[in-house]
Order: sequence, then C-alpha cells, then structure tokens
Amino acid sequence: MQDIIQQLQAEVDAFVISDAATREAFRLTFLSKKGSISVLFDDFKALPPDQKRSLGAPLNVLKKNAEEKWNSAEFSQAKSSASDIDLSRPSGFMPPGSIHPLNLVKHELIGVFQGLGFEVATGPEIETDWHNFTALNMPEDHPARDMQDTFFVQTDPAIVLRTHTSPVQIRTMLSQKPPIRIIAPGRVYRCDSDATHSPIFHQIEGLYIDKKVSFADLKQVLYYFVKEIFGDDVNIRFRPSFFPFTEPSAEMDIEWVKNGEKRWMEILGCGMVDPNVLLHCGIDPEEYTGFAFGLGVERICMLKYGISDIRLFLENDLRFLRQFATEKLV
Repeated sequence: MQDIIQQLQAEVDAFVISDAATREAFRLTFLSKKGSISVLFDDFKALPPDQKRSLGAPLNVLKKNAEEKWNSAEFSQAKSSASDIDLSRPSGFMPPGSIHPLNLVKHELIGVFQGLGFEVATGPEIETDWHNFTALNMPEDHPARDMQDTFFVQTDPAIVLRTHTSPVQIRTMLSQKPPIRIIAPGRVYRCDSDATHSPIFHQIEGLYIDKKVSFADLKQVLYYFVKEIFGDDVNIRFRPSFFPFTEPSAEMDIEWVKNGEKRWMEILGCGMVDPNVLLHCGIDPEEYTGFAFGLGVERICMLKYGISDIRLFLENDLRFLRQFATEKLV
C-alpha cells in the first residue's frame, strides 16, 4: 500500500486545476466516495494493526494534501491571455494506451496474407442490395438471405449495412481485370447478439481470380494461414458446405481443447467462385476461375487467446484490455 500512496501523491501533485471543470474532475478522481483516496481508506480499514500504524500517517498526509489543493484552487472568470498560459506546467495524469486485441489479430492476419501476395482492398460499409446480395448469386427471396439478416434503410430498402465484405470483391472485379488477388478487411453488420455473436463484427475475406486457379490452390493458402496463426501442431479439416457465391464450397475447422476435451471449431468458409458471380462482374468463367474465403476476426481472436464471450471486445473494460497491452499500463 505504501507504493500506492506514493503513486497517488504523484498523481495529486501532477493534476492541473485550471477551471471549475477540472476542479470538479479532481474531486471526483480523488476525494469523492468512489475516488481513489476514499477507496484506499476503505482498504486501510481491513489491514492488521501493525500495518495501520506504519501507513496511517502517510495516508492522512495524502488526503490532507489533496483537500488543500482542492480548497485552495482559484481561477479567474476573465478570459486568460496567451501570456497567462504556462506551457511548461505538467499535464494531468494520463496512463499510456495499447492496441486493441482485435486490431492486434487483424494486423497479424493481414500480414500473413500480404506475405502471400494479397493486396488490401476496402469498400463502403453502407452498400446496395445488388452488391451485397444479388451480384453474389442471392437474388431477392433467395433463402440464403435469411442467414445474413441485416439492417435496411427504411426510406430505401435497396440500401443496407453490409453483412460481409464480399461486396468489396464485387467492386474489385467490376473495376479490375484478372489476375486479381485481394483481401478485404472491415466491419460488417447482422442481426445477431449473444455470447458468441455480435451485431457488429469484423471480417477478412480473400479473393484470387486468374487462369487455372484450383481448389488445391485454395487449400494450400488456407493451410499456410492456419499454421502461421495457430502453430504447426494444429489439426485441420475441411467439410463440404453451401454458399450461394461459391461452388464447390467448404468450411474449415481446427481442433482445439475446451475443459480438457478436444473439439472441432469452424473458423472460416471458402470455395471456388461461382460462375454466375464472375458473369455478373463481366469475367468469362470459361477463361478464368478463382477462389474466395471469409473469416471472422473475432472468432480467430477468441480461439487464439481463449476468450469465451465476444461482448468483452466492446465493453472497454481495462482489466480485460490490459492483458493484451504491448506496454505495461500504469
């Protein structure tokens, strides 16, 4: 506790009270019922008597110094001139931040695919129904749309929040000629919300279009990606699946351990680009073939770090975020 008292004293000394707002912020931070000094006094009550004798005096001095600084704070209501500002004074205490775990994993994923020659492509998060569904072999009333229920703009049902980053693939194929090799990272939106699903999450999708691209090429890229992220010892399997924009389609699973039991967990979907999608984008499927894949950044991050609840990524809980800090937070 001695170290904590010294730390708080340094914070009290460094805190700059320049107006009514910062004076109130000082009170809330240190002297209110939930302030750090008040909390420290609550902890002090639970200490054994010998520790109370040694820590009581410095703790009272800390409180006295904070109260004197708060009570003596004075500032003019008149507008200060530039000459009144002391730029050499220290600023208020501000601990360093760190990169969010989702961004850590996203940058790692992007680096893996860039190493294979994929370029990063981006697109709008507010999309047209055509780019998000129809061009991807999901015409109106197609049952596959039910799996990607999304948010529509009430005044224009043809405008949606994208459910995947696949529209970036469509826009790229419309604007570029093959060969095309891209990944499309970004936020997407669906009507899901529970411990493993969020209405806002992040995807990275990949697309490779060229002559004589095969499913074997797809498998080799994904094998490399999984080994780079999860290590050489991870077990992998492919299962047949269905996606309207790829044919044949598959889901890729990795083996992981939960509560001492080995299980399979799906981490991405993939397949060969459906010829209808190529035709929608003006690419001749008789001349070109390609593969596509899509993965959720949150799913990879949860598996990589053993996170059980997706909602932790959005709660801004420092106890959670500190675990991923590249620098120790004060």
